[in-house]
Amino acid sequence: MRHGKRRKLRESGTEKGRLVEKIEQFKSQIRAKVEHPFYWVKVHFGHRKTRYRGLAKNTAQLYSLFALANLFWSERFMPLAG
Repeated sequence: MRHGKRRKLRESGTEKGRLVEKIEQFKSQIRAKVEHPFYWVKVHFGHRKTRYRGLAKNTAQLYSLFALANLFWSERFMPLAG
């Protein structure tokens, strides 16, 4: 939902406005979790543009970059002992 519509509903103080606010917060939490690995792959690993070297090689590179992003992300929350 666009921000202006959401703000009007929130400011109205109705039950519908509170319900819409909760739904939008829930959607944004999910969106943040889903889009964060893409941020890591694009910004930290420099995969902004795909080079033309074949679908198999590009797919393999993306799989390995997302696996690496998952490792970095999991290390942030569960540091390895040692």
